[in-house]
Amino acid sequence: MHHKKSALGKGLSALLDTQDSSIPSSPAELSSKTSGTVATVSVQNIEVNPFQPRTDFKEEELLALADSIRVHGIIQPITVRKVHTDKFQIISGERRFRASQIVGLKAVPAYIRTANDQSMLEMALVENIQRENLNAIEIAISYKRLMHECKLAQEDLAVRIGKDRSTVSNYLRLLKLPPQIQAAIRDNKISMGHARAIITVDDPVAQIKIYNDIVKDDLSVRAVEELVRGTSKNHKKQPSISEKFLKGIEYKNIQMRLADKYETKVEVKARKNGKGQIVLHYFSTDDLNRLLETLDA
Repeated sequence: MHHKKSALGKGLSALLDTQDSSIPSSPAELSSKTSGTVATVSVQNIEVNPFQPRTDFKEEELLALADSIRVHGIIQPITVRKVHTDKFQIISGERRFRASQIVGLKAVPAYIRTANDQSMLEMALVENIQRENLNAIEIAISYKRLMHECKLAQEDLAVRIGKDRSTVSNYLRLLKLPPQIQAAIRDNKISMGHARAIITVDDPVAQIKIYNDIVKDDLSVRAVEELVRGTSKNHKKQPSISEKFLKGIEYKNIQMRLADKYETKVEVKARKNGKGQIVLHYFSTDDLNRLLETLDA
């Protein structure tokens, strides 16, 4: 029989492949059954996965899932490993398990697997990555954990989750951005496209400046890409975002120094050709005469 290849490669679908779909329910049957079975397991005999990478279970989402389970039951069994004869530990499906507790179910359907701690961590992380509602930072952190804690190279990780290596690399690079920008990605204030454009700039100060411009002016991804490239109609090399930003700080410092010296408002107006103006403001005839005396001195 021809089997369609899973998009996860050697990921979760391969790890959780089952051979037997019979459902034992008594403790004696559970003890005699081998790994790879589906069984009805008492909620009291199940404990949560200590390697669960997701710690944030939103109450409103759990309540919505509980309402669904109350009406339709648990459509997709959770996956557990046998710890002792009648004790099981969740590999995946903790949200379903928690929602089942809210409903008050005494037992839940579960795939029973045999897994060591390394396999537990890998299965939990891969299952977590496949969730549709993960943001880009959560995905990046899961990728990093898989690599570090399961000792996987980027190539191996890409095979495990059925992604291109470049995709894995793009997510991991997000973790090099300043915390403020990572938080914005996590909170959906900017998109993955915005982040990929920002990360091409090496200077963290410039990255923050670009991020602030995105939020302030509601810039599109394309606008940010053009901003980063610094292109012009004349195709002349323009100062980098960092250079422009730092130059702006320098001009402000000059204005403040002159304002302190002449005790009045001062404006420094710079042009692209290197020329510019220094404007000293006066607010009365006496103020003008004071400035003239100061300049003569």
